[in-house]
Amino acid sequence: MVKDLLLEIGLEEVPARFVRAAMEQLKDKTEKWLTESRLGFTEVKAYATPRRLTVLVRDLADKQSDINEEVKGPSRKIAYDESGAWSKPALGFARSQNVEPDTLFIREVANVEYVFALKSSIGVEAASLLPEALPALIMSLTFPKNMRWGNYELRYVRPIRWMVALYGKEVVPFEITDVASGNVSRGHRFLGQDTVIEEPSLYVERLSAQNVIVDVEERKQVILAGIESLASERNWKIAIQDDLLEEVLFLVETPTVLSGSFDPSFLHIPQEVLITSMREHQRYFPVFDQSGRLLPHFVTVRNGDQVSLDAVSKGNEKVLRARLSDAKFFYEEDKKLVIADALAKLENVVYHEELGTVADKIRRTRVIADRIAQQLLTSDEVQADVSRTADICKFDLVSQMVYEFPELQGIMGEDYARKAGERESVARAINEHYSPRNAGDTPAASIVGAIVGIADKIDTIAGCFSIGIIPTGSQDPYALRRQAAGIVNTLLAHDMELPLDELFRIALEVHSDRGLKREAYEISKDMQEFFNLRIKNVLSEQAIRYDVVDAVLGAGVEDVRRTVLRAKALQAVAAEGDKAAFRPAVEAFNRVCNLASKADSKQVDAHLFADAAEVALYEAWQHAHGQFVTAFAEPNMDVALSALSSLSDTVATYFEAVMVMADDEAIRRNRLALLSLVADDIKQIADFSKLTG
Repeated sequence: MVKDLLLEIGLEEVPARFVRAAMEQLKDKTEKWLTESRLGFTEVKAYATPRRLTVLVRDLADKQSDINEEVKGPSRKIAYDESGAWSKPALGFARSQNVEPDTLFIREVANVEYVFALKSSIGVEAASLLPEALPALIMSLTFPKNMRWGNYELRYVRPIRWMVALYGKEVVPFEITDVASGNVSRGHRFLGQDTVIEEPSLYVERLSAQNVIVDVEERKQVILAGIESLASERNWKIAIQDDLLEEVLFLVETPTVLSGSFDPSFLHIPQEVLITSMREHQRYFPVFDQSGRLLPHFVTVRNGDQVSLDAVSKGNEKVLRARLSDAKFFYEEDKKLVIADALAKLENVVYHEELGTVADKIRRTRVIADRIAQQLLTSDEVQADVSRTADICKFDLVSQMVYEFPELQGIMGEDYARKAGERESVARAINEHYSPRNAGDTPAASIVGAIVGIADKIDTIAGCFSIGIIPTGSQDPYALRRQAAGIVNTLLAHDMELPLDELFRIALEVHSDRGLKREAYEISKDMQEFFNLRIKNVLSEQAIRYDVVDAVLGAGVEDVRRTVLRAKALQAVAAEGDKAAFRPAVEAFNRVCNLASKADSKQVDAHLFADAAEVALYEAWQHAHGQFVTAFAEPNMDVALSALSSLSDTVATYFEAVMVMADDEAIRRNRLALLSLVADDIKQIADFSKLTG
């Protein structure tokens, strides 16, 4: 016999950003407990609103399944002592399986005899397990932040106010912080009432009658339909950001979409300011016309019904007007800001107690950026723009607008720099140097913004690594992973041939002026490992096979662009269709590299060749090496790899005809030297020993 199980945890309003993860966690933990407890079920459905986390288990079995299984223990050889009685290992095995020693038996597996135990257990009724399991499940949930309330010791995301626990029509009895489980849920805080849930299958229906849409996807569709209806009715384009939609979704239980307006005079403020104020502070969706121009309207979602929408709209308009008035004041005041004065203020803004002020960081960024621009052989005009951008890239940090809206850093810098008469390329690069700002963002479009952005990010990474701030596990308070990924993506976006070790050297030389706590080579090594993981992620995102990724990274990372090209070339020939044809080359490469590791010289003397196969390999390598060097420099990794692969048959013939480790020392050293030359080219492409097939 099966019954449905319902568990609802009623809470004070949970922060929107916590709700989905908590809902999914409750679902996963419920499924795991049911499986481990041998309780059959059809489906676990999760629901959530700001005030509740719920799981509904369909067709839960009324008792655990019985266990009747054979468990393998130690081999017969060690299961008996000298007198023929069970040995200590056998007795320990019996205890671990909770069976009597005299029930153990012997069975042969793969020609070896082992001791076995027959483990049997009669299933327990679900109703007797649930009163202990459900509160344990509730208490096991984890949250980014917890709180205590009253005199209770429990720390939880928000105070628990009610709990519904039903197995079929019966209440599962338990208590947490003096709140007893029952069959009464609470409706919408203002539009609903308490409601009795007679049985789990009626949960969604009963809550809907009390103005609560518990199904997350249904609530989302109601919001989207309301937004689309407004957009169609008024010929608007309403910008829906996924993160804002997600937040709004978990702020409401009964969503009603409405619109409002603001004074068009505010449109003289940069639209990024208006959009940020609406999205970040008010959770409003900005409205655009069909050409993408911001309109003096907004869309928001009310946690309620259609009653008095005009009054709600006017209330929202009043709040937004105050926000935009503040923004307008800040903007007008900031227009009086002189860049030189702003930079002087940064001398007193601490960046990090061990890394100096923001002004110190700017100076380091300027030196690093200048050296990168020189390394890339950019034009004099670009180098001048790089220097000026690096000098002033952070000046807007002391503006009132950025103080109020930190997410506008760079955006306001571009606007203020343009108004101050800076070159357009410099103004744009001030904004771009922060890019990519997040995982979904694109790198800087201009070379000036890209260079300054790389310099700024590598200064941060080198500085943090030099004082021991290295991300571990999930801890990355300075977002160093994101900044390293930003450098990698920027290098790729602009096809920059900028070796990472050179970038590290430049940054650490600049930081050495203040003194390094560790040796520069140790810091550089840590940074290389750190960047390798970011490059590995990039290659994985491009669907490069994991063994190809390992093989390419095993050969080192000379620069990011070449590394990606090497991976793509190797992936192409190691693909399923070409695998058989390429395997002989891989075997030849691995054998060459293994033997070459024994070489102590790269000087080959053709007069010491004692076999025609040696002459053939040397001549074939000279021809292939020329093609390889040219292709690798272009870089054309497909041709470079093809040149190496052309040696496959010659190498195979060589190993068949020649004993590399000859008795004659001179001949042996010469043969190893020849293999070392071949191996040097191979190792520039990949460590082929890491390929799995």
